[in-house]
Amino acid sequence: MSPEVAKLADQAPYFALKMLKKSEVIYLKQVEHVKTEKKILEEIVHPYIVNLFGSFQDDKCLYLVLEFVVGGEFFSHLRKAGRFPDQTSKFYTAQVALCFEYLHNKTIIYRDLKPENLLLDASGHCKVTDFGFAKKVEYRTWTLCGTPEYLAPEIILSKGHGKAVDWWALGVLMYEMLAGYPPFYDEDPLGIYQKILEGKIKFPWHFDRHSKDLIKKLLTADLTKRLGNLKNLADDVKKHKYFSDGGTEWWNKLAAVELPAPISPEVGAKGDTSQFDHYPDSEEGSTQAPAASEQAQFDDF
Repeated sequence: MSPEVAKLADQAPYFALKMLKKSEVIYLKQVEHVKTEKKILEEIVHPYIVNLFGSFQDDKCLYLVLEFVVGGEFFSHLRKAGRFPDQTSKFYTAQVALCFEYLHNKTIIYRDLKPENLLLDASGHCKVTDFGFAKKVEYRTWTLCGTPEYLAPEIILSKGHGKAVDWWALGVLMYEMLAGYPPFYDEDPLGIYQKILEGKIKFPWHFDRHSKDLIKKLLTADLTKRLGNLKNLADDVKKHKYFSDGGTEWWNKLAAVELPAPISPEVGAKGDTSQFDHYPDSEEGSTQAPAASEQAQFDDF
């Protein structure tokens, strides 16, 4: 555990425990994904990412000890609001952009951005979670993964993809925050893919010219023109006119978590779980420990 993470752990009276049944991980062929998720989380520490404090296992399950983020799912707050005002969208777009800048500098692609994978802390700041699809990639990878509405064209076309897919997904998230729905939608996933490849974006009347321009430049199929994937990388996104009222000082304060968030979750004690939906516990009796030969797959977890 790094000194930064150890300091966070000392300050955290509550933790979130992610439990993964070994039998299901093997059945779904997710062994390497789970190992990769753990290794990546061990390498990173960031104020806008759900940090990992430790891991362990028993005969039946794998466990990840994570930061407990009390404010609930970003998705729930967005659905409750319908759509976000421009300043709210700007704030959270910028926080996610800082996460991508940090991850990409470590050659990590996130690949699973969507409202369901963002949480809010007690102060309303966002935290990126679920690194199951994250991967260390120097240049390209060819794995098809992600949520249909958020997939970049190069993933759908199996051309090989890199860090640019995260910037495309940020454009989709920004549009969904401002509109209340994603830019490419269809009842059938194949219909979604077709619309993504067509690349036609219809903007509601209330989008201002700077938000439309940034979204268009993020949702650009041509990788040589997509913002975030150009010579200046994340700096091109940060210097876009959509953020013109901020400037360098604003970005520095945002990175230092010194700016007030636009959403204030209604939370009580530090261990309050009221912002999360409650699901019935799974039946432990149905969990079988894998055979000894299969257990060996988790020796390096």
